[in-house]
Amino acid sequence: MAAQKALSLNIQDVQTLLSAYMPALERGGIFVPTRERYELGQQIYLLLTLPGESERVPITGQVVWVSPEGVTGRRMPGVGIHFSAADQTVRDRIENLLAGHLDKGTPTYTL
Repeated sequence: MAAQKALSLNIQDVQTLLSAYMPALERGGIFVPTRERYELGQQIYLLLTLPGESERVPITGQVVWVSPEGVTGRRMPGVGIHFSAADQTVRDRIENLLAGHLDKGTPTYTL
């Protein structure tokens, strides 16, 4: 398996967060646009900045979704990162920001 890599993601607004968040994953997750190649199962270290915040939150997760270069539709190249169990507070912060939006069937970057 490939070595752990580091990424950074700055999400400017709630609509973008809604499109990137992956609530169906057991511990939650986030889609990170990137043209870098990653493998399923690869460990990722992510510095995430949420809307309205300046703090970069460190997340360690695993690649569970890959949208390769050339993907079509609303999708863009990138990876879906499944949060680790230690990132529960990040998931809670995201779900608080998205309260009232998660069950509306909004299209996402992954599904």
